Amino acid sequence: MLCFSCISTGSLGVIQTCGEYKGLQEPGCSCICFPITTVKQVSLAVQQHVCKTDCKTQDSVTVRVMTAVQYQIRRDLVKAACFDIESPLSQIEAEVDSVLRTTLPGMTLDESYQAKEKMVELILASVQEAMKRYGYDIIKVLITDIKPEGSVLAAMNNIIAQRRRREAAVEKGEAEKFLKVKAAEAEAEAKRLAGVGMAGMRLATAHGLLNAMQFFKDTGMTNIEAMQMMITTQYLDTLKDFSRHTSVVVPHVHATGTGESQAQREASLSEAPQQMLDMQDEGALCQAPEPPWEMEDGERLPNSGTSGKTGKTVRKKKRKVKKGTALCDCGENQENQL
Repeated sequence: MLCFSCISTGSLGVIQTCGEYKGLQEPGCSCICFPITTVKQVSLAVQQHVCKTDCKTQDSVTVRVMTAVQYQIRRDLVKAACFDIESPLSQIEAEVDSVLRTTLPGMTLDESYQAKEKMVELILASVQEAMKRYGYDIIKVLITDIKPEGSVLAAMNNIIAQRRRREAAVEKGEAEKFLKVKAAEAEAEAKRLAGVGMAGMRLATAHGLLNAMQFFKDTGMTNIEAMQMMITTQYLDTLKDFSRHTSVVVPHVHATGTGESQAQREASLSEAPQQMLDMQDEGALCQAPEPPWEMEDGERLPNSGTSGKTGKTVRKKKRKVKKGTALCDCGENQENQL
């Protein structure tokens, strides 16, 4: 039976007659006598095969390595690729597994991540050497992933996270230390400048007082009068400062020659009840009795409370209250020395 055979671009057709290799068919359409003659299409394009290899590292971690092998059938060795090897992909996987299971057990998990390039070179050299005689050209080998078990991966992530937190804590501490040092330096500089300002203020105050005293002397005042004038001025300034923040009632009597402290004492004593003094002079103020009682003839009245007995008439002695004497609640006289 006459049939048509079509070969795609990028491929070759392997012609067999009664099972015997007869040659190659180029891309295009041709006539064959089927079923005596058959044509098998072989792709010459670059292909990729992914190998999955399970192995164990030096620190007893089981990992799965994903290796991508890119290969191409050589045009001049199509016959060998078709008839000399039955399962080329299995052969490639075996070579990759052999190299990885020889290399990884001598590395830790962290070292395996760093040794990818080394393992790629070993795999490429081994697979090329094994497949080149079968017409397979190994173009490139890539290790796309080294994947440990889920628990191991979670532990690794936790270790990395803790390490990052520790580094962040160190950086945060350094930043806080830097801020505190700068704050301390700023505070020290502020105190130094405040001290300079205070010294300048006191120096200016001293010069001002010196000039004021000299001015008072030039006007004819004595040193005592000038000092009293300055004290009075400072006292009034203090009252004004008090009034800015809160309401303060301060008894005030202007005094000259006696001093502010004595003037304030006089202001307090000047408000003693004059009415009490007037009543004392008129004899209308009765003091509370204070023991012991005195009789008219100088004898003491016995303290016994015997009923039926009466003592002699007792007359209370009056004590004269001097002006400026204050009476306490118990009736005793207390004289405040002015």
